[in-house]
Amino acid sequence: MSHQTPLPPKTLIAIVGPTAVGKSDVALALAQEFDGEIVSADSRQIYRGMDIGTAKPTREEQTRVPHHLIDVVEPDQELTLAEYQQRAYAAIDDIFARRKLPLLVGGTGLYIRAVLEGYNIPRVPPNPARRSELEQLPAPELYARLAALDPAAVQTILPNNTRRIIRALEVIEATGAPVSQQQTRRAPPYSITQIGLQLLRPLLYARVDARIERMIEQGLVDEVRGLVARGYSFTLPSMTGLGYREIGAYLRGEITLDEAIVLLKRNTRKFIRHQANWFRPTDPRIHWFDLSQDTYATIRGFLAGIL
Repeated sequence: MSHQTPLPPKTLIAIVGPTAVGKSDVALALAQEFDGEIVSADSRQIYRGMDIGTAKPTREEQTRVPHHLIDVVEPDQELTLAEYQQRAYAAIDDIFARRKLPLLVGGTGLYIRAVLEGYNIPRVPPNPARRSELEQLPAPELYARLAALDPAAVQTILPNNTRRIIRALEVIEATGAPVSQQQTRRAPPYSITQIGLQLLRPLLYARVDARIERMIEQGLVDEVRGLVARGYSFTLPSMTGLGYREIGAYLRGEITLDEAIVLLKRNTRKFIRHQANWFRPTDPRIHWFDLSQDTYATIRGFLAGIL
């Protein structure tokens, strides 16, 4: 049943937290109860045909609650941060126009911050020739170069995220200024409430392991094999994401399937530790709920008190 209380002007709810903590389940329940729609803030769920490895909401879930910014580009297409931000604002404004409640949901910290803080993102067009040159260099060398040019930027970029490192270097070279200094901010005209979900690490890691086992059962190997059969290279940014990179190594005969699963679990834990740089328990803007003790009713009551 929908919550009928009139909404204050432009109230945006963000649900943040690490991978596998349970953001999607909580968001679905809240959206159904408070007449909301979900705007995805997940840099992998933007790709069509990449469903299992990205833990994308099922068709049934997307039927129950409208979702935005899922399946927007092909695996060999790029969606820049500026384009994501523009599409997210358009989706949020559309939801407001229909007097629904927008919920921004995801674990991609850069996407969340770009929307909530209104990053003014440098509009530097891609330079394919320069990118090709930089792609010839090993990732550690690229990371060291970025660290020297923009120490603040490397705090939020994983050392193996070559695509983002090269993009940052591209912007720095084109503008002559650090990326971190160019991302000025103007908060959007929304009343923003951030709900953070967390779990003790051992419990969260157990959820990660169970999710990965479930992905394998659901056919992750066949999903990756099918993408390759359709001509998508393992070198594409989309194919270097968690799950696709490890299963790719298995399909190329470099490791066994069991080794790929172990590696995927280890890399996902590493990614979760990186996510903590974006979503800190000490951040006063985030209202944190520990799902080992806080129930859905607690979160629902908190949101009802705001709306």
